[in-house]
Amino acid sequence: MTAQLNPRGDVAVLVPAAGAGVRLGPGAPKALRLLAGEPLLVHAVRRIAAAPSVHTIVVAAPATEVEAVRAMLAPVAPVTVVPGGAERQASVAAALAAVPAGPEIVLVHDAARALTPPHLVESVAAAVRDGHDAVIPVLPVVDTIKEVDATERVLGTVDRSALRAVQTPQGFRRSVLVAAHRSAGDALTDDAGLVEKQGIAVTCVPGSELALKITRPFDLALAEHLLTTGA
Repeated sequence: MTAQLNPRGDVAVLVPAAGAGVRLGPGAPKALRLLAGEPLLVHAVRRIAAAPSVHTIVVAAPATEVEAVRAMLAPVAPVTVVPGGAERQASVAAALAAVPAGPEIVLVHDAARALTPPHLVESVAAAVRDGHDAVIPVLPVVDTIKEVDATERVLGTVDRSALRAVQTPQGFRRSVLVAAHRSAGDALTDDAGLVEKQGIAVTCVPGSELALKITRPFDLALAEHLLTTGA
């Protein structure tokens, strides 16, 4: 059953999904790898579409797969699909350019975080709606972190109390994200990093353990297990 987006919603979600996913091993582009019989991208879009304030979803697909991705997502939700770029930043910029007039909150979400719950989408959007220019979901860093040199010699132990692991979706006032991409110099893999370079404050909200990034075969196996337990 195709999900219906909210025509009165104020949120557009961009999904850069053109990456190769080399660390996941050989095969299809990462967003099109199967998780429990469906592409990661399908899982991700289904959860985004379930968030009640989402008005628009734009996917930046591999340039050779645009029509296939459009057909794949048609039964899931009404999604705009555009060709992505060689780098993530180019894919986000292409998706951002395709957002129609209306939504003033823009979220950028990794297709590889395929199990991200809809309530996290709403939490990030709500923080932007409350007046923050840029918002990222984060989790505390639980492992001990060591700083090392080029020879792998330990230089010291990092205080992890001030560290956070960053997830997506990352949320922005639309004008802030547009300006950040227009001013972008060196390519970054994190949209909040572009905004930080503009001197704009980035605010954190609690993330979700389910928003893990599927990068390696182990992550894929873990996501399969989580799905069997009702994630």
